[in-house]
Amino acid sequence: MKRSIYTEDHEAFRASVAEFVKRSIEPNAERFVEERAIDRDTWLAAGELGYLGLGVPEEFGGSDAGDYRFNAVFGEELSKASAALASSFGIHYDVCAPYLVELTTDEQKQRWLPKFCTGEIITAIGMTEPSGGSDLAALKTTAVRDGDDWIINGSKTFITNGFNADLVIVAARTSPEKKAKGITLFAVETGMEGFTRGRKLDKVGQPESDTAELFFDNVRVPDANRLGEVDRGFIAMMERLPQERVGAAVSNLAHAAAILDETLQYAKERKAFGQQIGSFQYNKFLFAELVTKVEVTQAFVDQCIAAHAEGELSAVDAAKAKWWSAQVQNDVLDACVQLHGGYGYMREYRVARAWMDARVTKIWAGSNEIMKELIGRDLGL
Repeated sequence: MKRSIYTEDHEAFRASVAEFVKRSIEPNAERFVEERAIDRDTWLAAGELGYLGLGVPEEFGGSDAGDYRFNAVFGEELSKASAALASSFGIHYDVCAPYLVELTTDEQKQRWLPKFCTGEIITAIGMTEPSGGSDLAALKTTAVRDGDDWIINGSKTFITNGFNADLVIVAARTSPEKKAKGITLFAVETGMEGFTRGRKLDKVGQPESDTAELFFDNVRVPDANRLGEVDRGFIAMMERLPQERVGAAVSNLAHAAAILDETLQYAKERKAFGQQIGSFQYNKFLFAELVTKVEVTQAFVDQCIAAHAEGELSAVDAAKAKWWSAQVQNDVLDACVQLHGGYGYMREYRVARAWMDARVTKIWAGSNEIMKELIGRDLGL
């Protein structure tokens, strides 16, 4: 079905991103996997083209697209090439950007955003903790006021871009007695004494997306690095999670659709028992189911993209898009592995790596179970 949410400007932008992927990402894909990180040159190349500042005002170095659909296009094209690249870049330009644009003072904007847009500053967001998982209200990292500074103690885990980030948005408890209403956000920067990182975590998939543990041992952070009001951090996170979740849905579906298309071509070329394996009735019906599932899901995700571009996406609809797209993605890729037979289990085949890369999408950005809990509450249950 023809998609209707994008204009000629969006499609021209898509062509630009596709060229960037072809020139800067595809030739280096294997190296990124081996090094378990995206090199700085690639970040700087994305910054030079204006991709990292899509949501940043021009006065602070951004390209100020003013339309979330451009974010979605960038995410789609990255995901077709690599789910890991999409997650690393997405955390920066799609997840962290709203915090640094909407919660900061003019002085903070001038200090961070120009280099954020060029890729000289790579960002991450520190929400998840070893004992908390999806339960953001239960975080244990603390920030205690000390004159004009805050002293932060605690740890975070599973932080995308955590190993190489120059600035991390950290959620810390500032008023323990207020529980969820006592959380504040801070910008912790590389070089602050007491801020250290653990090893790059050894994940099942997405090795090129560096992921790390972060540790805070009496880290002295100036009040000038506080983001937003004291004790309003949980609200700030809840307000911005829908964008993270619709962004995840965009990437999930684009990733699955790209691998499904490659698998369809494989099924037309691969022969068994004297005929194309795609021509067997079971496989033919399976492809019909998979294509339909992807296209129907795309219609819903597109409506979420359009709603978010208008500032109308609800947290519940974002939760629906996130969990369902993750489920569809994993179902599709599991079927694609099966259709490739033994070759589908070999790491040298893109389908095998995609299958491993996708498994985390049912866990991060709020697990699928948490998404269903949110939807169930909205139903009055």
